[in-house]
Amino acid sequence: MRTTVALLFGGRSGEHGISCVTAGGILAAIDRERFEVIALGITREGRWIHVSDDPSDWTLVDGRAPEVDPTGNEVLLPDARHRPGERITLRTVRDGAVHDLADIDVLWPLLHGAYGEDGTVQGMLEMLDIPYVGSGVLASATAMDKSATKLVLRSAGLECAPGIVVHEDGWASESHRVATYLRDTHPLPWFVKPARAGSSLGVTRVSDPEKLEAAIGSAFAVDPKVLVEEGLDAREVECGVLQGRDGREPSTTLPGEVKVGADLDFYDFEAKYFGKGTVSIDVPASLPDAVLEEAREVAGRAFRALGLEGLARVDMFVTSDHRVLVNEVNTMPGFTPYSMFPVLWENMGLSYADLIAELIEQARARRLGAR
Repeated sequence: MRTTVALLFGGRSGEHGISCVTAGGILAAIDRERFEVIALGITREGRWIHVSDDPSDWTLVDGRAPEVDPTGNEVLLPDARHRPGERITLRTVRDGAVHDLADIDVLWPLLHGAYGEDGTVQGMLEMLDIPYVGSGVLASATAMDKSATKLVLRSAGLECAPGIVVHEDGWASESHRVATYLRDTHPLPWFVKPARAGSSLGVTRVSDPEKLEAAIGSAFAVDPKVLVEEGLDAREVECGVLQGRDGREPSTTLPGEVKVGADLDFYDFEAKYFGKGTVSIDVPASLPDAVLEEAREVAGRAFRALGLEGLARVDMFVTSDHRVLVNEVNTMPGFTPYSMFPVLWENMGLSYADLIAELIEQARARRLGAR
């Protein structure tokens, strides 16, 4: 009997379209002889819809990302928890009546950002005892919050970029004090970023203190909690991590490096997904072997410190004196065939299709409930 996997994508965050494109990549590559696939979309309003599993429906077209159509047939979640090894029945509402949709073995939440990558969906799946790909509630929530991530990593002895946290509620009365503190303690440039968002949404590079207020306003439009970090004179590298089987240590890739041209301030949302500016990716990064191994060690330590499961992409800075600092940790990184995470594993000899299969099988084998 084939394993039946439900791919869940779209969602309420600003990364809705990118999540759909990620799903399209997996739908095109997954071994259909080994896995039966059910495609589930979450609309921007939060409705669960049974959608097409044709990968061509979930690709970029003329620079525009696809959307989950809210007019599709709604999916009903199970109304009770399930025992280990028991398949989970999903139902759908069609023509005013409830029909069985599929009995699934595992669910893969291909959701980026809020209401998906932050522990919310994971908590719901835990309550229903539905096996799923990726990290659990606490690990997902912690890694989604960049300030919480830094607290955990620093307590584990890992270095992160210096900076401060700014809350929207206090900004109106404290903006002058915050700006003065930044000028006195953190050299320019600054990177202003939402604490709980991905894909560089709401991120601004600030080289003029007079532009700080506008940058923070842009970040607040995404998240009421914002980080202002020092811009480091460093190279950006990314490392893929997979959970080890049977309690073994996590596996890591050789790091890749993202290089941006002079026509970009940094690797922003449009550069990542829509071809803006000059960007090149080197896999592996052109760094001394000792530094590459140090980056892999840091990535593995970050994975363990945060209590992650399944997969992660750890983004790091390598300074001119070869210090390795963690930038952020992504528990559900972009997963198209051209995204950094699968490209890194392809370089290690693990194909895109085999990477997909490994993550599904890991999720099926994981113990339900408290771990």
